[in-house]
Formats: sequence, structure tokens, C-alpha cells
Amino acid sequence: MNDCEWHLLEDKTAVDRLEISGVEVRVGQRIRLRPRQGGDVLDIALAGQIATVEAIEQDYEGKFHICVVLDEDPGRDLGLLRQPGHRFFFEVEEVEPLAEGEAPREIPAAKPRILVAGIGNIFLGDDGFGVEVVKRLAGRLPSNVRVADFGIRGLDLAYALQDGYETTMLVDACSRGETPGTLYVVEPDLQALDAAPPEAADAHGMNPMNVLRMARAMDIPMKRIVLVGCQPESLGGDEGHMGLSAAVKAAVDEAAVLIASLIDKYLHGDGTEPEPTDCNGTD
Repeated sequence: MNDCEWHLLEDKTAVDRLEISGVEVRVGQRIRLRPRQGGDVLDIALAGQIATVEAIEQDYEGKFHICVVLDEDPGRDLGLLRQPGHRFFFEVEEVEPLAEGEAPREIPAAKPRILVAGIGNIFLGDDGFGVEVVKRLAGRLPSNVRVADFGIRGLDLAYALQDGYETTMLVDACSRGETPGTLYVVEPDLQALDAAPPEAADAHGMNPMNVLRMARAMDIPMKRIVLVGCQPESLGGDEGHMGLSAAVKAAVDEAAVLIASLIDKYLHGDGTEPEPTDCNGTD
């Protein structure tokens, strides 16, 4: 591709209004998202949400793209400042103008049904996998899903389980002898939690099984617990280091899509369970 073609590809014409379904939609107007079936899983997770049109752009082929900022995104101000991760692009057919006089429905804050907990120490190389994954997911999942970075705060996570989530997804680096970057979904064997007492808290790491044992000792009821793990390549050695290995870094986006897909199944009544197993983590 020559320089001229690159310039054509990157050239976008901004417009301030566009007719959608017979209704004139302007920049700054609120719309409802209707992502097409079979599209990006993370986009589909936004179906039905209300968003504000931040920009309307026309590419060099004449196709229009609607850039929006979610009303329910805690970082929506970052989206208005054109920061990546808080601005989403949809095709014209994937947005629905609000009817004349229709205000966005004030939907009571739903109690989160699912907790996605990022686990790991960012100073121990690939142990920061879970933290990076929840960063990718922030603001991109339904409102009844809580996404949180717990880092190495095991006690905080144990207390969070008191909120009665139907499903808790623990995202962590966990060694199972596979090729670095390999992803897997397992269900920890909760019946085996009483087999060994909790180990002393480690200020430098968090072992998911120890957190679950702690929660059991605190009589916290636990329902579905799922571990989304990634085989690490390096945990930083004796001195530790920041940053993921190339193999694990490449798996972060794939893990985010995998989690979004699992959440869609859980929220729509798919009771498929991963095979129970015992994974004691890498910490």
C-alpha cells in the first residue's frame, strides 16, 4: 500500500448530524446500542445500554461510524477526552435513536450478579496477568457485573464474596505445566477446601485457594467459582520485575473476550460448568 492509499484509509470526515431510522441524530444526543448478532463479543455485551454520541465520522468509502461514550461508564469523562478504552464505535445499523420525548430510563442500580476479580502482583512479571485483564474489561461489561482489581489484597476479596454473587470469576496466572500464554477455565474443587488449613497471609502475593479457604472459615456462602487462568512464563525471578512476558501479554485480549463470552452464557441461563479441579496458583 503506497502513501497515498494510507492517507485515504486514515482520512475521516466528521459530520455533526445523521439521519438514522428516519430520525435526525446529532453529536451530543443520546442513543440506545443495538450491536449486531455475531459481532464482537465485547460490543454485544453493551446491547441495550444508553450512550451519548461523541462523534459521527465518514470514512473514505462513504461509510458512517458512530462514536459513543457510555452513560454508565465511570470513566465517561475520559471518553469525552478521546481516551482509548472509553470510546466505542458502532455502525449506523447498530444504534437506535431514542423516541421523541423519551428520556433514558432511570434504571435502578442492579445488584451485581457476577464478580470478575483480577488477582496478581504487578511487580512479579506474569503474575500481573489478572490485573491487566480486568483493565481491558473495565466499562465494557453489563451493569450487573462488577469488575475489580484486587491485586494481592486477599482479605478484601474474601470480604467481597459476602455480597452473594451468583458467579465469581478469579482471573490469575496459574501454572499447570502448559505452554506460556495458554488459557484455561477451571472450577476449583470447593469440597477440597477443608483438606488443608489456610496458609499465613503473604504480603507479596495472593493464592486464590487460600482466599477461598479463608472465606469458608468465615462462613461466607459461595456459589459458582470459576478460575480463568493463564500459564505464566516468568514470575520475575528472585528480584522481580514489572511487565508481562510476550506470550502472556498476547493472551490478555484473548482472555478478555473469553470472559465476556462466559459472562454472556451465565447471564442467559447457560448452566454449563467447567470441570472441577484444584489449582493452588503460582504465588
